[in-house]
Amino acid sequence: MTAEPPVTPAPWTLEEAAPFTAGADLWSTAARPERGISPVRMVDGPMGVASPHIDERDVSLVMPCGTALAASWDVDLARRVGEVVAGECHRRGVQAILGPNLNLPRSPLAGRAFETYSEDPFLTGTIGAAWISGMQARGVSAVAKHVVGNDSETQRHSMNSVMDERTLREVYLKPFELAAEAGVWAMMMAYNRCNGVTCSEQAHVMSILRRDFGWNGVLMSDWFGVQDGARSLNAGLDLEMPGPPRQMGPQAADFVAQGQVPEERVVEAARRVAAWAGQVDRSPQGTEGDPQAVLTEAAAAGFVLLKNEGAVLPLSADRPLAVIGPNASVPCYQGATFARIALAEDVLTPLEALRRQFGEVTHEVGVLPEYRLPPLSALPITADSGDRGLTVEYAPGPGSAPSFQEVRRTSTLVWFGDMPGGLSTGRPGTVRARTRLRPERSGVYRLFYGGTGDVTFLVNGVERGRRPSPVVSGDVMGHLLRGESDHLDLELTAGEDVHLEYVMTFAPARAQGLWYGAQPPEVPDLLARAEALAARAEQVVLVVGETADSGVESRDRTTTRLPGAQLDLIRRVCAVNPRTVVVVNAAHAVDTEWATEAAAVLQVWFPGQGFGAALAEVLTGLREPGGRLPVTFARREEDYPAFDLTPDTSGDLRYEEGVLIGYRAFAARGVAPAFALGHGLGYAEFEYGGVGVEPQPDGNIRVAVQVTNTSGRAGKEVVQVYLEQPEFGGVPAHPELAAFAAPVVPAGETRTVHLTVPARAFRRWSEAEGGWVMPPGTWTLNVGRSLQDLRWTGQVTL
Repeated sequence: MTAEPPVTPAPWTLEEAAPFTAGADLWSTAARPERGISPVRMVDGPMGVASPHIDERDVSLVMPCGTALAASWDVDLARRVGEVVAGECHRRGVQAILGPNLNLPRSPLAGRAFETYSEDPFLTGTIGAAWISGMQARGVSAVAKHVVGNDSETQRHSMNSVMDERTLREVYLKPFELAAEAGVWAMMMAYNRCNGVTCSEQAHVMSILRRDFGWNGVLMSDWFGVQDGARSLNAGLDLEMPGPPRQMGPQAADFVAQGQVPEERVVEAARRVAAWAGQVDRSPQGTEGDPQAVLTEAAAAGFVLLKNEGAVLPLSADRPLAVIGPNASVPCYQGATFARIALAEDVLTPLEALRRQFGEVTHEVGVLPEYRLPPLSALPITADSGDRGLTVEYAPGPGSAPSFQEVRRTSTLVWFGDMPGGLSTGRPGTVRARTRLRPERSGVYRLFYGGTGDVTFLVNGVERGRRPSPVVSGDVMGHLLRGESDHLDLELTAGEDVHLEYVMTFAPARAQGLWYGAQPPEVPDLLARAEALAARAEQVVLVVGETADSGVESRDRTTTRLPGAQLDLIRRVCAVNPRTVVVVNAAHAVDTEWATEAAAVLQVWFPGQGFGAALAEVLTGLREPGGRLPVTFARREEDYPAFDLTPDTSGDLRYEEGVLIGYRAFAARGVAPAFALGHGLGYAEFEYGGVGVEPQPDGNIRVAVQVTNTSGRAGKEVVQVYLEQPEFGGVPAHPELAAFAAPVVPAGETRTVHLTVPARAFRRWSEAEGGWVMPPGTWTLNVGRSLQDLRWTGQVTL
């Protein structure tokens, strides 16, 4: 649990306390040097240290996404990844990171599914707690988010997650309970409503965190998430973010004077924020060990080998390799949120890594990546200075002389608050971006442009398009990420320069953004060339998946299927070479109807910057594909217990499946998935021997499992224990994950794997009694490699 020592013995006055209930600026808390209280500087996360300015030049390490980390089922590895993130925070002078995301992907369409860990709350909480422990052991605070029910993106600022009390406590608050037990120093409340109450005012949920979990850390709002400061303070919120204050901070003293908020509540909130500032470690620390080695290990540990017919994997590095697919050369390392990390330019792509690993590699893209906003920055563009990129100028208004100029190498410019050249998002201004494009091939280019203000698009100095300022209310940040735009189709000639210019005049707002893109002309024979290469190749790796803007904050998906052009590519390549290995670079449950046509299927999620090196080593057998599914892959989209994420006309999104999230519903209804929770193959083979079950005096159950590696190589085995829940409260019987372990067993050896099923795995929330009960009777324990591959069944009687 977190401590709450006073920073100094002197009592707090209301005037001292009130400012601490709101941020001082966009990323920092208030300070009071005379009390020895320094600000806590935060950045967005959790896949690394995001730029506080959303600037592609603020390079940092990119970690595996939450789903990839959960797919490792490796607690120690998650802790070490947390340590790497903490090292990056120290390098960047940051004391807290907004993560982990402990929401649950109740539907595979969830736009931020890649940030979350698993559909199982126990797996989510256990891996998330390990990440937190690794972070905080090095003095950097985690901020677990988003409490609670922020499990989708559609209408996220206004939607109402409607769930019964049992579902709330057993499922959606469970990961936060485990985070509280791990001693997380702060948590963030969500934007949405839960059971009719805005989460920043959700007194019932906050009281569960405080009273039931015994947790005393800082509760903060999501950015701009406070709607009524007095109600939020009374509900238990300690900190409004960001600053400068809008609803809390100095206003808290007025609330006290008006009798709306007790003074002791304001002082309590301030003391928590001050105690938090005293917990973080501000001393300079170097990075321990080799972070890139950890990230490569973590990427491979999350790769899930779904299928490996005829042991086509591992491949032979001394034989030629055909690499096909858009994601081989343009991989997706991470998803699109404001926590997007600026990636170093020397990070190996999968194609580059495979070329280093194999003696002879031939590549065909097959189909082009399907971006929502194809990046202009991927084309040969040149700024005024001659550097690659665009010249960006800032001016106070139309016709004004520029006050600042810089070169940027991104297709999306975003600003919060202060802007270069003395501009501010809260005052009118003008941004002008221009570049010279030299097309590499002739044809029709589709040129995109959009922004938060009035955008004028010029080609060779002539206006060719105008997009008026959109009317945006509520989710301004979501509008920025969606990047809605207009476009112009233009015939260009290879080698002939064309000058592009984007001018945006904007009105005051919380944030501003300007974006632009370019889709090159299609190459008609890409698919035929890929098919011909596969037909003559001895070894084929086909890398497909999503683009960096496929999974996006503020928007949910519409399907689990890969793009149609990629499905066609898979079928045609596999038809001419049935030994094809398909690598799927997508970070959610994917439709795999096509998988029967491939020899091997490797699900790699968004694996961070270790992607290329990890893939090369896994494909050649230097590393195991160590992952197991943290989410269920259905045979049909209609089989998912929750799918459509559109709230009804009242803004309600009803969690009608209740506690039967994901795999639980498949089992309860007797519906067979394509691939079950926990499924994953390795290169080593294992047999299970005797299983011992010993009830403990504290109510826990000790389980000992003998696991023998019957292969000629060391391998990782993920031992899983499922507790069969009997019918209770009208919910049918179903399995729930109760314990797991991920030992590495040497070739030919036997290990006894010890696991603990905690006593609380047997408890249920009774709506009738308004509390936890422990239903008596005989319970079934299943031990195995996944829900589809159980190796032992036994009973426990309470």
